[in-house]
Amino acid sequence: MLVALYARVSTEKQEKEETIQSQIEAIEKFCKEKGYTIAEKYQDDGWSGARLDRPDLDRLRDDARKKIWEAVVLYSPDRLARKAWYQRLVEDEFLKLGIKVLFVTIPPAESAADRLLQNVMGDFSEFEREMILERTRRGKLSKANNGCLVTGSPPYGYDYIPKTKDQPAHYVVNKIEAVVVKKIFHWIGNLGFTTRQVIKRLYDEKIPPRKNKRQVWSSSTLTTLLRNETYIGIAYYYRSMSVIPENPLKDEKYKKVQKTSRRIRPKDEWIPIKNKAIVPTIISLSLFGKVRRQLKTNYEMCARNRKNEYLLAKMIYCVCGRRRAGEGPQKGKHLYYRCTDRVYSYPLPKKCLERGINARIADKLVWQEVSGLMSQPKLLKKQSDRWVGGQKKEPTKLFDSVEDLKEELDTIKEKEARYIKAYGAGMFDLTQLDNVTSELKLRKMVLEKKLAELGSKSSVTDVNIPEYSQIEEFCKRASGKLSELSFEAKRAILTKVVNKIVGNQKQLMLYGYLPLELNQYVKFETSSRNRWSSECG
Repeated sequence: MLVALYARVSTEKQEKEETIQSQIEAIEKFCKEKGYTIAEKYQDDGWSGARLDRPDLDRLRDDARKKIWEAVVLYSPDRLARKAWYQRLVEDEFLKLGIKVLFVTIPPAESAADRLLQNVMGDFSEFEREMILERTRRGKLSKANNGCLVTGSPPYGYDYIPKTKDQPAHYVVNKIEAVVVKKIFHWIGNLGFTTRQVIKRLYDEKIPPRKNKRQVWSSSTLTTLLRNETYIGIAYYYRSMSVIPENPLKDEKYKKVQKTSRRIRPKDEWIPIKNKAIVPTIISLSLFGKVRRQLKTNYEMCARNRKNEYLLAKMIYCVCGRRRAGEGPQKGKHLYYRCTDRVYSYPLPKKCLERGINARIADKLVWQEVSGLMSQPKLLKKQSDRWVGGQKKEPTKLFDSVEDLKEELDTIKEKEARYIKAYGAGMFDLTQLDNVTSELKLRKMVLEKKLAELGSKSSVTDVNIPEYSQIEEFCKRASGKLSELSFEAKRAILTKVVNKIVGNQKQLMLYGYLPLELNQYVKFETSSRNRWSSECG
């Protein structure tokens, strides 16, 4: 029988220790004993089993539809996924395709008892993972509350010394980096430099940061350093939490770590570590205070913080992919949307050579385009008909999505009920129950909301598409009001209907949606071509 081999490890440490190789060897031995022929190998190194978007797992699922092998062999169920309902979801997908799922550690699920054992093992794997995370979290909090250094990543200017039998983990001053830190604080606190002046001085003196591919300091890195109280002998634990970025810089399909952004916690939750033997000082308290005051002064005096009205702020992008930001030279006499590549590249030469777009002209053109679209009944009706036609083409796909969501929701409800029964039997206390069911409740809430949304879209005939007479009436009322709106009102409308604007001095491309009714949108794409020296001046 032709089979596929799938192996996975969760962390880079396991990958380096070659634990995935031991899985592969065990699977190969199992296949040899059973007389199976391995047609293809799939392995995800350093990918968490708590998620399904893994490169080789996707490749495995895609190849299963091609029927190039008859079964897939794994070392154990938790290698497929750590979440039990994820396991069942993928296994059911393979079984519907006629693909067997075999494990080295347990026999095939040929009876109700086998399936029960497999489900219990899946639930236990997930429960074990939650308990490990909770014990780790509590252990770190306990260490920090007892004055111990928890983090192993030291700020610039320090080296980290791990815990030994004779002494706890602590920082020691890196003499070379400490000189740089003192220079930076002196330049701003005593000489009144701005952060960009400091960046230029560091670049001129060929002083690179600790971690940066370009070998130049960035404003965010420098500002974080200047606000870090570790330099006055106070380190903090539990200062921030990892979160999934709302606007990621890179739109990657596969990410080993999803929570790549940090969110600051309320300061009363921070745990201070003030032991001088653990966190030595580099900067005096008085100089640190002077730097804080100077940073505030620099911010207040910065010309770009004198606000001008930019209608397209945070919506307009350069053709190079960078965002364009408003800038008003000569005290706001001229307003431009300039590519931010020069800011990110500083002090190195900028890569993007696109010139600034006249903000007053761009604002006027975009508003004319959007307000014109909202004032033309024939055009709105045409876009409405196009949207309805597109919805009628894929009814089957939507129905399948609803069924899949219902199946997932039923699985979560069953799992939640099993945990409650286990709590009633005294297998764990109320705190542990909350820990293992909190994610289930959140997932159930998300699925129920999504199911309600898809249910409302299950038939295009259920959507209240306005008649042409109603569209005409809307356009008549809109045309009389749109020209009289304030800047704030125009801005509010654009943020609702415009998704993104991409352009240069010759052309602006608008992407967005106009609402027909609640949760129903017509997608539009348009362009305006005008040079910066157009009739608008």
